[in-house]
Amino acid sequence: MKNIYFLWLLSFSWVMGQHQPSIIPQPQHLKVGNSFFTLSKNTEIETNERDLFEISYLQNAIFHQTGLTLPTLKKSKASSKIIFNRRNVDATSTKLKNQYEIKINENQIEINANSPEGIFYAIQSLVQIIPNKKKQTIKIPCLELQDEPKYKWRGMHLDCARHFFPKEFIKKYIDYLAMYKFNVFHWHLTDDQGWRIEIKKYPKLTSIGAWRNGSMIGHYSEQKFDNIRYGGYYTQEEIKEIVAYASARHITIVPEIEMPGHAVAALAAYPEYSCTGGPFEVGKTWGVLDDVFCPKEETFTFLENILSEVISLFPSEYLHIGGDECPKTRWKTCSHCQNRMKSKNLKDEHELQSYFIQRIEKFVNSKGRKIIGWDEILEGGLAPNAAVMSWRGTEGGIAAAKQKHYVVMSPGSHCYFDHYQGNPKNEPIAFGGYTPVEKVYNFNPTPKNLTSEEANYILGAQANLWTEYIETPSHVEYMIFPRMFALSEVLWGTSNPEKYADFQNRMIHHFDLLDSKGINYSKAVFDITSNVKAAKNANGILFELNSVKNNNFIRYTTDGTVPTINSTPYIQPIQISENTIVKAAYFENGKQKSATLQQAFQINKATGKNIELQVQPSENYSHGGAMTLVDGMVSKNKTLGKDWLGFAGKDLMATIDLGKIDSFNKVTISVLESQGSWIYFPQNIEIFVSADGKEFKSVSKIELDDIKKTDGKVTLNLEKQEAQFVKIKATNFGDIPEGMPGAGSKAWLFVDEIGVE
Repeated sequence: MKNIYFLWLLSFSWVMGQHQPSIIPQPQHLKVGNSFFTLSKNTEIETNERDLFEISYLQNAIFHQTGLTLPTLKKSKASSKIIFNRRNVDATSTKLKNQYEIKINENQIEINANSPEGIFYAIQSLVQIIPNKKKQTIKIPCLELQDEPKYKWRGMHLDCARHFFPKEFIKKYIDYLAMYKFNVFHWHLTDDQGWRIEIKKYPKLTSIGAWRNGSMIGHYSEQKFDNIRYGGYYTQEEIKEIVAYASARHITIVPEIEMPGHAVAALAAYPEYSCTGGPFEVGKTWGVLDDVFCPKEETFTFLENILSEVISLFPSEYLHIGGDECPKTRWKTCSHCQNRMKSKNLKDEHELQSYFIQRIEKFVNSKGRKIIGWDEILEGGLAPNAAVMSWRGTEGGIAAAKQKHYVVMSPGSHCYFDHYQGNPKNEPIAFGGYTPVEKVYNFNPTPKNLTSEEANYILGAQANLWTEYIETPSHVEYMIFPRMFALSEVLWGTSNPEKYADFQNRMIHHFDLLDSKGINYSKAVFDITSNVKAAKNANGILFELNSVKNNNFIRYTTDGTVPTINSTPYIQPIQISENTIVKAAYFENGKQKSATLQQAFQINKATGKNIELQVQPSENYSHGGAMTLVDGMVSKNKTLGKDWLGFAGKDLMATIDLGKIDSFNKVTISVLESQGSWIYFPQNIEIFVSADGKEFKSVSKIELDDIKKTDGKVTLNLEKQEAQFVKIKATNFGDIPEGMPGAGSKAWLFVDEIGVE
């Protein structure tokens, strides 16, 4: 199966590369000539005295890619050579520091840069230009390339708290970042489910906090656990080794030490820094746990001692202190917390959290460093010098930039790589959401509603990989590749959504390189994708199929049988006007090359009809928009894939236009509950009808207790109605009460197919 998807590339794999190198991220300026440089065993590398690591890196890369061992000399007289030049330019500015230039003519490859970083980025581009094949002579197109990145912060994140990954894989992960010119590794080291960094002053953080007595297995909604002791941690010597490894590759590691929430692993070791005194067990379940650090003086001393050791290990400008998803449940009933609020004139627990963050920031600043935290640190007032990492959309980042605080954009809608990247039916279990490669490529880290001055506060962006459902290095690779390609080009500043097809061709060309390195990656881009459109002047919908290759090679069935090469060729969107199961697959050379797409349709009077939403869903869970609710596709699972629309703290108000006065006596709607993810059934669902779309009357209502009895498949039986418009209101659960997951936060409302019969 290793190269099953790449046979079609052979006819142009390097013909294409010769004249238009498949570089990711695409350079700012590239001009390709008509002649070639020949790389061979006679090629020499002329060195300078300052970039010895980078030159050695190139030597090794060329050897592993081509089998050629190239000698290095201070001065080469060879007729075929690679030359490194460090310009005598003041490279103190980020822009000048990262600039580089490659010139290739028939006799030499010349690399010019202002700094080691520039040299290193040039090498990454050059390695991508050189064919990945073992040959004695290799032709490389002559070209001129000038390049520099747009954003200062080009980051990737890895959660090692939920699942632990060994030191050698962390180095591999850093290598992957280096290959595609990322320069920040955000290392999530502590959480409720594990403490992963050795702190010499507090040894119980790793002897107790690094180990849990079992883990959740399967999806959160299944609530299943094993009883296998699980854990691990990085010694300070290992961390020093990893930091040095990353630094040599011009990658800054930003460590994250979570506070005041996500602290149960630490409190299991040192319960005296909680509100209740414990005892606690390292978290076995995913989600958000109620016990958090108590903001008393002893706790601040404890955390300052920890941060002192962390700062000594990581030379990064920023230290990530988390600050997200901090339940206020314990603080509300803690006498110490309430007294602290009174003594500091804090009006609520949100301001208490702000006080906590500001205390920590003051200490970190005293050590010559800065803090960055998730956008919840905006609540109650932002610490004076803090940077914000915006994950709950871009709103928090916009607010921070307008307050003249630096921002890293990381919205779940585009940058959470723990979301599904293909059809959830064909993918390993994931957290939820749907974030395919193209969606990542469409991301713009700088919101258009910022002024040019405010936009200067956008440092860049990063992707986050949370590992609740990711247990192995191979699975990590699968989730980041190829989405990481798309983000690298976004952050370099050369992405162009209108030319996604060009990026896609370059991306596919890189799969060969991933194969040669034994890197596991998702092939979801090759699967058939689908889209539902209204069938104008007809009942039902049009089911549109697409392949990344050639739609003419798609075959499908509508009778439930498995498609073969002899099944119906896909020529135009499939008309669906009755209950049907469509199965489709991509075929090449008589063989099936894609997974089989299978989709069941349940057609009713609302299917494909015009639908309007009064409030739009969250961008994280908005795939398909309003049409998702009347597309004939009823979700049969409780995982948060692309079948659901999600509303954060908001009601659903949907109006369906049946197109004419029609009779019906039943309305159905699917709703979801997954409390650990803060998703709750609605308080109630009410149905309204109208003949003219202006005057509506209520005809049925169901309350929460009865919704629970349906397990989310809600049916409202009506007296016979004659109407053209049907309005459905699902009232959000609202503020989550104490004692329930997400207490104090707004609930999520998730809805799927609406039926009218």
